[in-house]
Amino acid sequence: MDQRNGFSGVLLVLAAGVLWGTVGPAQVLADSPAPPVTLGAARILSGGLLLAALVLATAPRAFRGLGGPARLPLLAAAAATGTFQAAFLTAVDRTGAAVATAIVFGLVPVSTGVCERLVLRTRLSRRWAAGTACAVGGCALLMVPGLTGALDPLGLALALVGGCCFGVYTVSAKILGERGVNMAAAVAVTLLAGGALLLPWALHGAAELAGGRSLALVAWLGPATTAVAYMCFVIGLRRVTAATAGTLSLAEPLVAAVLALAVLGERLSAATTAGCLLLLGGLVLVSVPGRVRPFRRPRRSARVCLPDATGAVKVETTTGERS
Repeated sequence: MDQRNGFSGVLLVLAAGVLWGTVGPAQVLADSPAPPVTLGAARILSGGLLLAALVLATAPRAFRGLGGPARLPLLAAAAATGTFQAAFLTAVDRTGAAVATAIVFGLVPVSTGVCERLVLRTRLSRRWAAGTACAVGGCALLMVPGLTGALDPLGLALALVGGCCFGVYTVSAKILGERGVNMAAAVAVTLLAGGALLLPWALHGAAELAGGRSLALVAWLGPATTAVAYMCFVIGLRRVTAATAGTLSLAEPLVAAVLALAVLGERLSAATTAGCLLLLGGLVLVSVPGRVRPFRRPRRSARVCLPDATGAVKVETTTGERS
């Protein structure tokens, strides 16, 4: 891929991370009485329905191309989507948002890189490793200072499951994009199938979801942070590696921290400020393409030697190196 396409892919994945980073602050501002899992179900179901309606209006036959070779990665992406929502939101409820977010998004670039290495056999670069190390360290500094109380083992386990699910989804979406399927249709199916797994929680909190604050929150979460964000992410995946996309997704906690400072009036500690800078440095390191050294063929020159004892003249072709 050329550098222009790679840079546009980076921007699209970063745009997805920026939109995802508004979820937490929007939830705080809305102060919805609905349970978190109910909001998560409403978020992905509304986003999936919006994308499905768009596909049916513009390319109704696109859903037919999701069978055959695309079936397995589609099922994996759908299972990862639903499991991620349930695992992450339950981890937040049991361990707190700071710890759950630090574990999940600290694990995301690692799990994505490992999944891509195992499934796609992609070689991970040193630049990716260095940028990921900076980003993960920054994410830990950004979130962990709020840690208080005892840790819940089940909550920690679910946070680890959530981080792994993000890696599975990213690699599955990468495979779908390479197989030429309609990505809007694929994302719609994965969101709707994943949301179906959360229907019991969605129905349980339906009464709280009907309030004005909850509806206003879902009106932002569904179209913007789900339909648009997921489309930006999967389109960007066509132009960057899955491992790079996993690291760039750490823009989400960075944006959430900035919005908490600017909109919610929260203060950043010294450790949190250092975490922001370290995370930003890691994202820049992964985003900027490295220099590609051009291949140079060795120069070939003709060397005419003096006649030998037989009177024949030798003409040798060399690479310019002296023997």
